[in-house]
Parts: sequence; C-alpha cells; structure tokens
Amino acid sequence: MRTDILGVGFDDLTLRQAVARAGEMLQDGGKSYVVTPNPEIVWMCRKRGDLRDAVNSAGLVLPDGIGIIMAARILGAPLRGGRVTGIDFASNLFRFMAERGGSVFFLGSKPGVAEEAGGRIASEYPGLIIAGARDGYFTDDEPVIDQINAASPDLLLVCLGFPKQELWMAENLGRLNVRLCAGLGGSIDVFAGVVKRAPAFFRKLGLEWLYRLILQPWRIKRMIKLPLFTLLAMWTRIRRGRAGS
Repeated sequence: MRTDILGVGFDDLTLRQAVARAGEMLQDGGKSYVVTPNPEIVWMCRKRGDLRDAVNSAGLVLPDGIGIIMAARILGAPLRGGRVTGIDFASNLFRFMAERGGSVFFLGSKPGVAEEAGGRIASEYPGLIIAGARDGYFTDDEPVIDQINAASPDLLLVCLGFPKQELWMAENLGRLNVRLCAGLGGSIDVFAGVVKRAPAFFRKLGLEWLYRLILQPWRIKRMIKLPLFTLLAMWTRIRRGRAGS
C-alpha cells in the first residue's frame, strides 16, 4: 500500500529495497516504469490530472526530494525508507544489472551526451551492456521507438525532464520492447560528466536543491514551490485535524 502525499502515492522503500523491487520487475516478464517525484512534480500533479495519473500508474514511485520526506512527516505518514534519489537508484541498479549481464538504453539530453554517458557507465560497471543511446531532441516518437525496440534493452532510461518523461513513458510503454523504464530527469548529464552532482555534504543534509540554486540562480522561480509545498502539507494536516475533531 502506498503512502499518499498530496495526491501522489509513494512506495515506502529504502534504496536497497527499491533496487531489489526493480530487479524483480526486470525478471518477471512484464513491463513497468519508475518515477521519482520531487515537490515540484507533486505540485504540478495537483494541477494536471493526466500527469497525476501517469505518476500514480508507475510500478515504482520513489521520493526524490527532501521536501517529500518533510511533507510525509508533517502529514503524519512518514516515509521510513527515506529519500531515494534518481541518481543513487540508477547507479545501484546498474551494479545489479552488471552482475547479471543486463542491458540499458540512454534516452535524453543534448546530442552526444547520452552516448558519452553510456561510455562512462560501461567503464564504471563492467558487465553492463550499453544497448544504445539517443538525444532527447525529437518531435516524432516513431523513429525513437523503432530504434529502442531494435536494441531491445532490459532498461530504458528516459531523461526528458518532467512532465514530458512521465507522460511519454505512460503513453508509450505498451509499444516499447523493454522490461523497465525509469524517468530520471537530468541524470544523463550527471552520468556524462556534463553536470556535477552536489558535494556529499549537501547531499547528506538534503540540500542538493540549494547547491543547484547557487550554481543556477534562475531556478529561483521553480524553487519557490518548495516552501509553498511545505505550507500546503501543513494546511492539509490542519484541515484533517479539524475534520476529525
């Protein structure tokens, strides 16, 4: 049973449990996809029913964002598994797949970046097969789906940014010859070395958002949703308390 956080149901799993669950999905013969919502995505889900449906239909919904963990506590439904970032999830899943000879296809970012990410990941995780790579600059899905299906990867990393990647996976999963998709935003840029991940100090404190804001001040318009998201969680808890009194 998932934990509802302002309309989005999250799986309460540790990183290790999430990777194990993904491993089961890769082996069970079905098709599914993984999403890693942060507060900004949950905020948009409240405004867009199609996005909310796409997120809630995922086989795994993991809390990528300290704001989600804080909101869960405020709402009285703590996610005891803690935060599971997309980068950590993918890295550990790569290790799991490398031990079993699994394959991955990288989709997203600017031309050349996905290929660079694939090369670096192949060096870091010997045994993992890089089935292919393609940039995220396309308007016609058909050639992209054809290329992915020809490669027939076990895992497809869909890094098109939200809400495009969540909607794209939900719409096209049935036509894809893959076992598992994972929507991981800018992860390809990090894997390719184009973007540096926040230092361990920031990650440990759940302040990766602050590090990104320091490097990219234009993000302030997006980051303003973080305090609004927390206030909404507080107000929701208050309303529930009143309704139950």
